[in-house]
Amino acid sequence: MADIDRELQLPGHGRIRVRDIPGPSPDAPVVVLLHGLGATARLNWGPSFRPLSQHFRVVAPDHRGHGGGLRTRRFRLSQCADDVVAVADALGIERFVAVGYSMGGPVAKLIWRRHPERVIGLVLCATARHFTSRGISRASRAFLPVAAGMARLAPTRTHRRMLEGMLGRVEHPEMRRRVLEELGGHDPATLIQAAGRVAAFTSHEWIGGVDVPVAIVVTTRDTVVPPVRQRKLAEAIPGAEVFEVDGDHVACVAAAEAFVPALVAACRRVAGTEDVPVGLNGVPETP
Repeated sequence: MADIDRELQLPGHGRIRVRDIPGPSPDAPVVVLLHGLGATARLNWGPSFRPLSQHFRVVAPDHRGHGGGLRTRRFRLSQCADDVVAVADALGIERFVAVGYSMGGPVAKLIWRRHPERVIGLVLCATARHFTSRGISRASRAFLPVAAGMARLAPTRTHRRMLEGMLGRVEHPEMRRRVLEELGGHDPATLIQAAGRVAAFTSHEWIGGVDVPVAIVVTTRDTVVPPVRQRKLAEAIPGAEVFEVDGDHVACVAAAEAFVPALVAACRRVAGTEDVPVGLNGVPETP
């Protein structure tokens, strides 16, 4: 069966786009992929879909205000976590591995915190306990609501500038067309709010209580979420295993040849479907 992009109507939430790819068998474990700020499920996880579907059913929603995600006037990471559980309910999925990239990391962690009975394990990629200093977080809380309001007053101009910035690294014409199509669904005001929520997020006080298997995929040349913060996240969670990837913050796409095998290995380890031999620093060993 081919992969399916579903448009789900979630009671009490709204309409959301979800990619749902069958696994190798009807009883295959489920991974739910949670993308980063400014991306969509397809942009963030495109190279990972097929390799993961060799072992798992793969479900990947768009977050609020992103691509085909729910429309909202107020963005909350906790709402994103609840949206994911509503998607699982709609698809008849009881338990799953929550896999978060960058902003998707806080969403995955909040799913565990708010709905622990639904989570088999966590795979946290290119993410951290917190993303900014307290001073920057306070400044963002003061400035970003104003920016979001301005974006709602001039949506077309704001949207055009945002798209131009996001397309800066894409040169191939066909790829630009596809990326533009994905990004065209973004709501600029919601993305600005999302940036503020990410800046203000911290899990310092409770992350040590995670009681499910956890794997941390560290992007070792990351300048957006420094590797030291990613490793501190791993150190804060008892028993967390580290899988290192030689790549920057867009390693999920730009260094897919290194990222995808590490992601698959991390998901299989957390789901308990295979013992994955690892070498120094948790880097998966190759035969």
